[in-house]
Amino acid sequence: MKRRNGQSPSAAVHLSERVDRLSIKRQEIIRPILEHPRDYVLLSVRAMAKRLRTDPATIVRIVRGLGFESYRQFQHHLHELSLAFATSLDTMQAGGRDPSMPGHVIEALEQDLKNLQGLKNSLDAQRLVALAKRFHEARRIVVLAGDLAVQLALYLEYQVSLLGLPIFAATSGGRVLHLVRSVNKQDLVIAISFRRGLRQTVEGTQLARSNGAYCVGIADTYLSPLARECDEIFLAPVESTSFAASYVAPVALLNSLLAAIGQYRRAQTLAIVKEIAEEQRKGFRWYNS
Repeated sequence: MKRRNGQSPSAAVHLSERVDRLSIKRQEIIRPILEHPRDYVLLSVRAMAKRLRTDPATIVRIVRGLGFESYRQFQHHLHELSLAFATSLDTMQAGGRDPSMPGHVIEALEQDLKNLQGLKNSLDAQRLVALAKRFHEARRIVVLAGDLAVQLALYLEYQVSLLGLPIFAATSGGRVLHLVRSVNKQDLVIAISFRRGLRQTVEGTQLARSNGAYCVGIADTYLSPLARECDEIFLAPVESTSFAASYVAPVALLNSLLAAIGQYRRAQTLAIVKEIAEEQRKGFRWYNS
């Protein structure tokens, strides 16, 4: 099976089923790790075995029994798991290396820069170009989001609507249901949700895809349910050192997409923005100083 985000399929997709196949004793050993991945993700196999009061060979056998080729691959899964299930408490406790108030500010900025660098290193620009083409060819574009991600959906809707493309944001359970009920193979659905995935967004994506729409997910980890439900997925980290998730990288991803959409039919875009420019210079919305 080909992973839709371009990565090789992980044994983690059906991990719970593989855990159930282990012996009762091995299940008891592995469950604390899967329930509290942040406590174990940085441990060597020896340190993990010591904490769990077992031996390294047993840990390695359990890891292989779960379908991972190596302990390093298992650690990578724990890292993704810690992202998917992170809470505001987790992120705030992870920060604070410098206890001073200016130190907290600098640390937050440094984390945002890391998120941006991670996006830059992983983003396939050609895939964004292909997605821009879908924006121009779709009968309708539906953006699904909830909770804080509503702001991202509204931002994308506002910017794309400037070009006259048929885009609609669905940010409540009822509107998600009503909009995706009538989508078909001519439509494009953009689903935005981070960490474990918001129910209304994931279930809306499932319905949209069952109706034939091409679904694109924006998430922060390949363990997101959107990675399984969408035709393709783009990852943008939201790691933070405070109680709030950082949306610097997701906004940068949307800006990169907007750049591709605007340039895809450049002549058409220029004609539209020339009209907009006149309003931006003299329109009634602007304060006259």
